[in-house]
Amino acid sequence: MEANLSKLNCLMCGTGEYTTGWTGAGASQSDKKVGVVGLTLFDLRRLGKVNALSMVGTNGAKFPDIRAHLQSKIADVYKDFDVGFKSYPEGDKQDTEAYKTAIDALKPGDAVIIFTPDNTHFAIALYALERKLHVLLTKPATQLLEHHQKLIDVAEKNGVVCFVEHHKRFDPAYSDARGRAQALGEFNFFSSWMSQPKHQLITFKEWAGRDSDISYYLNSHHIDIHCWIMGDKGVPTRVVASASKGIATSEPFNCVPQAEDTITLLVDWESTTSAKHRGTAVYTASWTAPMGAGIHSGQHFHYMGAKGDVHVDQAHRGYDVTVDGSGLAFYNPFYMKYTPSETGHFDGQRGYGYISIEKFVDAARMVNAGVAKPADFDKQGLPTILNTVLTTAILHAGRISLDEKRPVQIKKQGNGWALE
Repeated sequence: MEANLSKLNCLMCGTGEYTTGWTGAGASQSDKKVGVVGLTLFDLRRLGKVNALSMVGTNGAKFPDIRAHLQSKIADVYKDFDVGFKSYPEGDKQDTEAYKTAIDALKPGDAVIIFTPDNTHFAIALYALERKLHVLLTKPATQLLEHHQKLIDVAEKNGVVCFVEHHKRFDPAYSDARGRAQALGEFNFFSSWMSQPKHQLITFKEWAGRDSDISYYLNSHHIDIHCWIMGDKGVPTRVVASASKGIATSEPFNCVPQAEDTITLLVDWESTTSAKHRGTAVYTASWTAPMGAGIHSGQHFHYMGAKGDVHVDQAHRGYDVTVDGSGLAFYNPFYMKYTPSETGHFDGQRGYGYISIEKFVDAARMVNAGVAKPADFDKQGLPTILNTVLTTAILHAGRISLDEKRPVQIKKQGNGWALE
């Protein structure tokens, strides 16, 4: 089948850490020093799945530094690696709507991969879907439930693929844990923790607390995993949120006064298969974890069912490296392997960060070739826009709960969902 699939043209929306590894002040201080999206697409082009690549931001003056960064950190490191791309806006222009020009240059069946601030996702995705372009959205798909459901409708209407880049679904430990949880009977309790060190507040200072929060940014990972585990066996019904403050708004971070440090969502779940069973979930996320802990992301969850439980700690993989001057670091090669192969080529194709993007590229190519329909992927456990709607419902309800200091109900409404 591969030989019959046309190569996919892709536009990358967003030029920051996750796309290029460049933050504006140099290479990212996180574990994504050379990015993920650009690196993956450059490699998929080398392997014959992707064709023309373009990238759009809001400030054209950044691209010379980005290109120099990609050349020195990727092209000069890996053999046979082309990091070329067309950029928008051109020259030194600043244009917050440059994405429209970049999208207008594409043709139906091309793809748009969106890694921009959370509050911009909906407008960019809608513009792309309405032009019959396949879309991959970073999580959270949208901040508002009604926006998420609008994207479901528009993607279906235009016959295109729309995925959310919930890469933890492709983490082999999380995927296996999800499979084993299916045999544990009715759901009873779920708790999760995800954190990043304080220096991320410097990277994200322009939008942290102003345009989005840490729950949207990090809780989205484990909320999606829990919703994936639950499938159609249960539904969330009530959300109460709580937050701590004081670190992000202080020196040296100086984020906006409303910025929270750590957000916890307490969520009631009801079984759809047994009237007597209810469950409780606690999702916590923080971007004020200590620096120097040797990990970039603290991440673990505990799932308990009627017949047993599952606990996954993905912050420590039994793999650590100590270097003079920089101390101890726990690496996660299962996410993205950055060290070259023995032949000098990029060798990260088995990483779940890579696979989550490749799955989208493959789906779009299959739809373009007429060998699959977008709805086919809803049935395959993939993070399609339809399969991820309850994640957005919980996140949105959590934000309302924080802002209005009250519980928020999640209710079925026709074919969709509503918050009360």
